Amino acid sequence: MEMTQYLDIFIEESKEHLQSINQQVLLLEKTPGELSIVNEIFRSAHTLKGMSATMGYEDLANLTHCMENVLDAIRNNKLDVSSSVLDVLFASLDHLEAMVVEISEGGSGKRDVAETVKELEALEKGEVPRSMQVEANNEAGSLQDYDQYEKQIIIQSKEQGFHAYELSISLREDCILKAARVYMVFEVIEQIGEIIKTLPAVDMLETEQFGTHFTLSILTKESAGNVKERILKVSEVDAVEVIDIKADQLNISSNPEREENDKLEQLEVSPQDKKSEVQQTSNAGSSGKTIRVNIERLDQLMNLFEELVIDRGRLEEISKSLKSMELNETVERMSRVSGDLQNIILTMRMVPVEQVFNRFPRMIRGLAKDLGKKVNLEIVGAETELDRTVIDEIGDPLVHLLRNSIDHGIENPGVRSSKGKNETGTIYLRAFHSGNHVFIEIQDDGAGINKQKVLSKAIENGILTKEMSENLTDTQCFELLFASGFSTADVVSDISGRGVGLDVVKNKIESLGGSITVDSTEGSGTIFSIQLPLTLSIMSVMLVEISREKYAIPLSSIIETAIIRKEEILSAHNQKVIDFRGKVVPLVNMKDIFEVPGSTGSGQHVPVVVVRKGDKMAALVVDSFIGQQEIVLKSLGQYLTSVFAISGATILGDGQVALILDCNALIK
Repeated sequence: MEMTQYLDIFIEESKEHLQSINQQVLLLEKTPGELSIVNEIFRSAHTLKGMSATMGYEDLANLTHCMENVLDAIRNNKLDVSSSVLDVLFASLDHLEAMVVEISEGGSGKRDVAETVKELEALEKGEVPRSMQVEANNEAGSLQDYDQYEKQIIIQSKEQGFHAYELSISLREDCILKAARVYMVFEVIEQIGEIIKTLPAVDMLETEQFGTHFTLSILTKESAGNVKERILKVSEVDAVEVIDIKADQLNISSNPEREENDKLEQLEVSPQDKKSEVQQTSNAGSSGKTIRVNIERLDQLMNLFEELVIDRGRLEEISKSLKSMELNETVERMSRVSGDLQNIILTMRMVPVEQVFNRFPRMIRGLAKDLGKKVNLEIVGAETELDRTVIDEIGDPLVHLLRNSIDHGIENPGVRSSKGKNETGTIYLRAFHSGNHVFIEIQDDGAGINKQKVLSKAIENGILTKEMSENLTDTQCFELLFASGFSTADVVSDISGRGVGLDVVKNKIESLGGSITVDSTEGSGTIFSIQLPLTLSIMSVMLVEISREKYAIPLSSIIETAIIRKEEILSAHNQKVIDFRGKVVPLVNMKDIFEVPGSTGSGQHVPVVVVRKGDKMAALVVDSFIGQQEIVLKSLGQYLTSVFAISGATILGDGQVALILDCNALIK
């Protein structure tokens, strides 16, 4: 049986099943007792196992089989859902995703998963996996986790000549009065220094709620040998191990908000009630009648239709010049049909943004765990549709913004409590349609943006001077965040701080024909708003004429067209301006910008097109307006990538080429 013809289908369906399992495991973390979720995960895993085995990917099939066994143990109440069990399942999913990616790149899908398989088999038998045993041993007391306050005490004491030791003390197995021996050890230590931490806690030591081993962290000026010798003199103390606590081991943060959080409680994925989640899981498997079409075929179909749009424009021109009633009727009917056809083709290319959004809950869970924060991600409007080409590009900018929100925005639980906030921070990820645009918003209820800190960093980096900073509005101040290399992080971590995030985000979104704005209230949170076009290939424009050349201005950038009298043109700072509804708007002469040959108009009236980018406006001077039209956007090719203020070109109905203006570049 020839398998290569089924490979594309296998890869696509495997990705869908893995995405579904990821979502369901996150739901299971929130509602551990919900068996319908376990059954849904089991079904997806079982299907994936069968497909992998059929295609001959044995490693993939074996790992999925081990996952199935663990899921079976959960649904038969032989195994409880715990954070550790979910961590092993997530590790398995990471391996499966890596295998599928390798297969999609032409690889064999082989991967060393022996360690994860052993952990899954241990869970299935009811044993504790090795990785979880290591965690338990760490908790029993080698190097302890110190909070910010304890770290500060240790570092300050070391500066004053004290030694910081961690004492691992073992009592004899036949020790009868363990609490008395602990008390005697405490007495010895208090004669030479101070105890700053015990493991287990003091009350548990006093009530003998421990084995034969306990750990103390002490500060003393005695040497390690003297400390060990003194403690060994206490009867029934079997062994003492002394570890010197080094300052660099403490990994103290220069950010006082970076307090340690011992345990991350279960992360909520969505605040929807349990019923809706169960309903969602039951509906997840049901799908409509669909057919898979390669995106390249849709691109070809779009290109052919674009040619049809050009010919339609040409026919409309011919019909106007011939003034034939029958031809007019036929062309009008053709326009209606091709308009419907255009809508269908554009709809076929539309994909729900949930394809991008679905990967974020898992990412937020991992980041929150790494940073010791509690975060709840709330997704709204995941069914909103965008063009496939935009969907493919928007993922990375959203990842940057979400990482930014969780790292810079959401505070640590202790800090949130001290401010009277809920310990669990919330990040909202919203998508919605408005006109010919899709808006995506990322909002958090964190610390907000410290305007003074932003200005200080901008002055320090030479982005603006101290004098310039005094007159900046809040909006202008927040826009500094998008400057290249700008970062307010005090420490460079693997999550953020290198200043390569927001400028990359802005460039990517503007390359898609969109824009990004930021608003913030210090102490309450920040909201990033992204505006994107529905599609990148067909757009509505206003055609204008400059001398004998035709240009297209996207309607999404236009506020108004107007005809002004020459005496209304004023001058300010060597720049011609007009008063537009109470605002001073600079006048941009398109003939000068594009060096169009031809005499300047001698009439008393000047046609202008007022365009906007964010809160900035400009009035473009043209010779005449031709009218509104739908055009097909064509790139200028690799040789003309750096042409100023031109985003592409289009072929008009009469065969002429019209250049499409980039209003963002003109205003900038």
